[in-house]
Amino acid sequence: MNIFSNLFKLRNKPINVFSNAYSFLFGPTTSGKTVNERTAMQTTAVYACVRILAEAIASLPLSVYQTTGLGKEKATNHNLYHLLHDEPNSEMTSFVFRETLMSHLLLWGNAYSQIIRDQSGKVLALYPLLPNKMSVNRDSKGNIYYVYTRDSDETPSLAGYGDFYLSDYEVLHIPGLGFDGLIGYSPIAMAKNSIGMSLATEEYGASFFANGATPGGVLEHPGIVKDPQRIRESWNSVYQGTKNAHKVAVLEEGMKYQSIGISPEQAQFLETRKFQINEIARIFRVPPHMVGDLEKSSFSNIEQQSLEFVKYTLDPWVTRWEQAMQKALLLPGEKSQYSIKFNVDGLLRGDYQSRMNGYAIARQNGWMSANDIRELENMNLISPEEGGDIYMVNGNMLKLKDVGAYAKKNTERIDAK
Repeated sequence: MNIFSNLFKLRNKPINVFSNAYSFLFGPTTSGKTVNERTAMQTTAVYACVRILAEAIASLPLSVYQTTGLGKEKATNHNLYHLLHDEPNSEMTSFVFRETLMSHLLLWGNAYSQIIRDQSGKVLALYPLLPNKMSVNRDSKGNIYYVYTRDSDETPSLAGYGDFYLSDYEVLHIPGLGFDGLIGYSPIAMAKNSIGMSLATEEYGASFFANGATPGGVLEHPGIVKDPQRIRESWNSVYQGTKNAHKVAVLEEGMKYQSIGISPEQAQFLETRKFQINEIARIFRVPPHMVGDLEKSSFSNIEQQSLEFVKYTLDPWVTRWEQAMQKALLLPGEKSQYSIKFNVDGLLRGDYQSRMNGYAIARQNGWMSANDIRELENMNLISPEEGGDIYMVNGNMLKLKDVGAYAKKNTERIDAK
């Protein structure tokens, strides 16, 4: 830590409007509900969207590739291959690690991971860091550094408690959408009013049914009530709550019950809840059918919606992950030779008949071998001796320049006869 003692004397944070408006963005909403990353996850639509995207990124095959003379091949001997593909640290699988970082990215707008290296710069392990305990700063020379506050045992790679200063070399930072290119904005903060409305409608529905599915009202008495508190408590003890629903009320002394609450039908309760589901799905760019809204989905368009989910929703996240990992994890001398890539081909696969038709075209036109096809279908490969790696084309295909020569040759042969 002495190395950074002089480097971090002047600590000026990068310009970021979000940090200055944190209390405003995460304060009370117009619906009166306080929204933050944890309360937002209590909304089923937010939880579903975060889970769908986090599990999708975590389940994609992730590999390190090396550039060769014929293209690229998996660099299974590279130290990053095992870390990213199998175990980034001794406590997590690759799936759990990526799922955790992706959930941070979706809720806080940033994902951080501590990079453990040896003296040569080789990456030994990756440990997630909580975004709400991280701040991004810039020193007097313009270099980025990070300050992480550890007040619990969630990060075993850091010993002790307090503030830890980490250089850019020690942190894998995946920022989301932001205004300065350094820090991402939390989607939850930016859409707090929409999520707050969803929380409010859920609370309204819960309190409505907790009250026996009966709107609030008043008890009217023709005379003067000497002890209204006692009458209110007596009424609530007998008729309030789900366990007392549909009981027959007995009114004395000319009392009348007058409902003053708004029924769910009048408040368009179901329509509001349905709209909020689509609103939250729109925030995360998740097709509504993936969060359980099948109103506008059918057998004819649901496959197309799933393909659009991969193309327009997952692809930007995949690119963001790939470029951040290549920038932070690969050494300067490795970046021209190695690359880190997700494989989304499995999500883009169509139905069985479409795949077979595509394979047939590729096989007949000579740009896929039998083993290329079998590998995509997770089938055992055919040995080279049996012709598994042979590329073939149809024999009736000619080069365009040879078509005239072929016709002329046939004509001369006929004339000779």
